[in-house]
Amino acid sequence: MTKITATIVTLNEEKNIGRAIESVRCCEEILIVDSGSTDRTRSLATQRGARVLPHAWPGYAKQKNWAAEQASTDWILSIDADEALSEELEAELLTLKKIGMAADGYSMPRMAQYLGKWIRHSGWYPDRKVRLYDRRKARWVGDYVQESVQVDGRVIDLNANLLHFTCDSLSAHMKTVDRYTTLAAEELIARGVSRPAYRLAVDPLWTFVRTYLLQQGFQDGFEGFTIAYMAALYTFLKYAKARRPV
Repeated sequence: MTKITATIVTLNEEKNIGRAIESVRCCEEILIVDSGSTDRTRSLATQRGARVLPHAWPGYAKQKNWAAEQASTDWILSIDADEALSEELEAELLTLKKIGMAADGYSMPRMAQYLGKWIRHSGWYPDRKVRLYDRRKARWVGDYVQESVQVDGRVIDLNANLLHFTCDSLSAHMKTVDRYTTLAAEELIARGVSRPAYRLAVDPLWTFVRTYLLQQGFQDGFEGFTIAYMAALYTFLKYAKARRPV
């Protein structure tokens, strides 16, 4: 039977960490890499039987690669603290463990809960992510935002959902947008990418149209409209911050 280590990187995740840990009980080891939580994240994780390691924050991809290096197995299941395996996905993983791995990495559809509603359009679903991988054949890449697992080998798609518990309030979403647009702007500056001033009006408008109409965000109701609006705001702030760093 193939053994798997679940890795979760954390910073002040007491609200989410219990759910995340309970969802990965199918793994032989649960490893938490914490970058300086000041809440109960570490104690809650320890109480639930996870191995907790402190490690200063070097960036998303580097932190997740460091976590994989500390695992006691070569197969890694990497989830974020605000994610959890669905029961169906847990069953798929248990089957894989029994029959053996036929690939070097496995992708899974991720379904997000936003403002209490599961989102099935708006460009948010199926949002496939490689999260189960052989660390000898794969690693996380990406210096700023949008980190992902790069696999040197075969990737197979799983069917069941990874659940993503995103913002439960608009204020929380605004904080997330502010943080990630700063990182995205830093990446644009580092790459020397610039946009003329008129694109600050055109690109956000196109983002809204694409999200709400072409990606059928209207089918997600009020939440879909909000997602489209916030996506447009994200686009504007990313380029605005890159032009005038804050």
